[in-house]
Amino acid sequence: AEATPELSYREQLEFLNPIAQPLASRKLTRKLLKCIRKATKHKQIRRGVKEVQKFINKGEKGITVLAGDTLPIDVYCHIPIMCEDRSLPYAYVPSKADLGTAAGSKRPTCVIMIKPHEEYQEVYDECLEEVSALPLPL
Repeated sequence: AEATPELSYREQLEFLNPIAQPLASRKLTRKLLKCIRKATKHKQIRRGVKEVQKFINKGEKGITVLAGDTLPIDVYCHIPIMCEDRSLPYAYVPSKADLGTAAGSKRPTCVIMIKPHEEYQEVYDECLEEVSALPLPL
């Protein structure tokens, strides 16, 4: 069942923290959440700061999706830097609740890494292309 967000995309933007760049558009956010749902079915996601950080350090490839409404930002502000160092694509989506729901969890989550898999390669490649095209913050 498709979970409907309580707040619209525009309303969620009010709760973003200052480091949430590059932010995915409404359309890209939908695509990323769809990709996360598919990846969850095949157990191809890494969820949470500790787990994602561990696998970035191990050199695992994938798209990192961060929640833009996470506070305090100290919790995960090092993840984008780690992604840039290893030239991994990353993007912010407005809501950690939506991120958690897409990953099939009742709890909100602030960071998820989607790993490539042949079952949803088309959606993954589309997301990868769009996320890679987003301008990186200075």
